Amino acid sequence: MTGAQPAALRDAVVDRLGFVPDPFQRRAFDALDEGMSVLVAAPTGSGKTAVADYAVARTLEQGAKAFYTTPLKALSNQKFGELAAAYGPDRVGLLTGDVSHQPDAPIVVMTTEVLRNMLFARAHVLAGLGLVVLDEVHYLQDPYRGSVWEEVIILAPADVTLVCLSATVSNAEEFGAWISSVRGPLQVVEEDRRPVELRNHVALAEKGTRRVELLPLLENGELHPRAAALDQRVARMRRQAGGLRHSRLATPRRTELVEALDDRAMLPAIVFIFSRAACDDAVAQCLSDGLRLTTAEERREIRRRCEAHTETLPDDELRVLGYGPWLAGLEAGLASHHAGLIPAFRETVEDCFAAGLLRVVFATETLALGINMPARSVVVERLTKVRDAGRSGLTSGEYAQMTGRAGRRGLDTVGHAVVPWTAHLSAAELARLATSPAPELRSSFRPTYNLAVNLVRRYPADQAHYVLDRSFAQFLDRRHHDALSRRLDRTLALLERWGYVDRDRWHLTEQGLLLTRVYHESDLLVAEALSEEILDGLDAPTLAAVVSGCTFEVRSRWRPEVRVPRPAVGPLHRLAALAERLRDDEAAHHLPRTREVEDGFADVAYRWARGERLERVLERAELAPGDFVRNAKQLIDLLRQLALAAPSAGTRRAAAEAAEGLQRGVVAASAGPALEEPIDDGPGPAASATGADARP
Repeated sequence: MTGAQPAALRDAVVDRLGFVPDPFQRRAFDALDEGMSVLVAAPTGSGKTAVADYAVARTLEQGAKAFYTTPLKALSNQKFGELAAAYGPDRVGLLTGDVSHQPDAPIVVMTTEVLRNMLFARAHVLAGLGLVVLDEVHYLQDPYRGSVWEEVIILAPADVTLVCLSATVSNAEEFGAWISSVRGPLQVVEEDRRPVELRNHVALAEKGTRRVELLPLLENGELHPRAAALDQRVARMRRQAGGLRHSRLATPRRTELVEALDDRAMLPAIVFIFSRAACDDAVAQCLSDGLRLTTAEERREIRRRCEAHTETLPDDELRVLGYGPWLAGLEAGLASHHAGLIPAFRETVEDCFAAGLLRVVFATETLALGINMPARSVVVERLTKVRDAGRSGLTSGEYAQMTGRAGRRGLDTVGHAVVPWTAHLSAAELARLATSPAPELRSSFRPTYNLAVNLVRRYPADQAHYVLDRSFAQFLDRRHHDALSRRLDRTLALLERWGYVDRDRWHLTEQGLLLTRVYHESDLLVAEALSEEILDGLDAPTLAAVVSGCTFEVRSRWRPEVRVPRPAVGPLHRLAALAERLRDDEAAHHLPRTREVEDGFADVAYRWARGERLERVLERAELAPGDFVRNAKQLIDLLRQLALAAPSAGTRRAAAEAAEGLQRGVVAASAGPALEEPIDDGPGPAASATGADARP
């Protein structure tokens, strides 16, 4: 190791961390000093990122570059800020789907898709790379995006050290054995203990009073006698005439629960509610009930931070976004946090909470996914959530992820997890959920169209299954691998039928080369729309409207009245017809079908790209402001890809102009450095894959 000696460097990193490393962290440090990669599987809040911090410091001392990847743009922005504070803003870059800032810096934070695309394109910024941190690597099992993590692990240069940070999983050794089989020596470091003790409670109210009781759930890992007595009491009442209707048991109102936590010195708290509207309603309810949890000095500081985070937004946009009521909640120490809020509002909440200025945040589970916002207490309002397949119970992993936010290292001796009692709650079932072993990590690897053409471009025919052969799926189950191989063969057959691949000569056509530069969930549809010139000859606002058909996804069963701007009607109709032809052929080849074209964002994109005011656009959109911003950013991401990849110079210019027109006002107002022009280096940051923040 060049530069500082390992011991001196470790001391410097530890001094910056501000706490004495735990044994598991020291084991990981030792493995890195021995030149090994590491997989760290530990509970939320245990300090896994200290290992990444040490690895980054080592890499810089060696004169190499470090890439720090995260699954979400919000996490990338947060990590960028932390690293810039530690190493200086000039030494840290940021690459997400819509931001390219200092890509040649010695430390670059990026969404995982961006790195995957760079690896296939062999981008110039990979030169001198010594370290890749894969934060939240358990995303590998995500059914929509998990393949990306496997591809990065497989394709990263052999001499690059990997630091993989994972939530607690029950098969960490098995996962580590796979990474070692692909990349060489790797140390698995597991930690089951939380840095702060967690106590679980059931919150119970009594009808006719405002008194809230917190029953202990567990004692020595078993159901606490008082919790067992509650279940027995409920069972007896169910057997009586009238059942629970005549019971004095009640679910605590939100205000009552917050006051109970405050009385017991258990704030600050995060209250997880699986509904955006309910999060906002909870703040309004607490305000209406007169809840105020801040001092005059804290309110002044909250207002200052709110103004700083929103200073780039004009007054008319702030009014449309409900700035006044939102600020009133924060000044009372209350806030909501969900994907329906614009990024600037979410970032303000995160900033104020981290500074100890907020007492209660009502949040959807997005907040549990890695964003650094620990609290003294966590409340989980209900133990079921709505999924694509309907409502189902929380998994042990989900419960652990949320309650892992309870207990702040260095500030709290105990953290608290609280579940409000309802008539449907069984304390025994809750105890089983809280004590269940961590889930196993499983592969969700699948060959996409873009992966297929990149395999043809990069490997000879006899090595076409290179990535599949080395996948975690293959490592776990040979039968799974055989199924993946058949699927890849079917994918290549469809691509050949559509003119993208010549399998006999094993090479890509011009269309195939185009597809290698399209990174999107509907990659083949986008490439074919370019090849069939559906997107040519359109002005910038119309192009934005048409391309939104590939990026917009309806998230609720209720559909507002759809308005399509007149210039976009014809091209959108052609795009939808193309999608149906493709979907029919995919069904014939037994492949997953590309999703249908959605025109629900076309009018919004058209008007915003033309420069219309936010109030007018949102009024017609019937979208939450945060949804509008997220969809606009996803559209910008794809338009910037088209600005680099489209065969027609006119379409490239229109795509660049459309992206520029959309990147304004509330869409541009999010944390992170000022935007720079996208770099034209294959996929690069401007062409990140399926929208790294697509699923809030």
